[in-house]
Amino acid sequence: MGILYSLVQLYSFVIIARAISSFFPISPGSPFAPVVDLLYRLTEPVFAPIRRVMPATGPFDFTPLVVLLLINIVIMPLLASLA
Repeated sequence: MGILYSLVQLYSFVIIARAISSFFPISPGSPFAPVVDLLYRLTEPVFAPIRRVMPATGPFDFTPLVVLLLINIVIMPLLASLA
């Protein structure tokens, strides 16, 4: 279970990195563009279903916050109970 717990924590950091990167405009030719693209590819499969359920909140996207809350309230306790 230690490996699974570590992977979930790592994914949480990926979500945080994506949220932070959204505050900075990255041009396609930038050296950071491949990193941001990877962050989007890793998180969008989880974010898309949440966005379909959540109501629109104007210019703010609360999807990363919702996913992090779900991880910390649902998934982490489940992993702890399995250990």
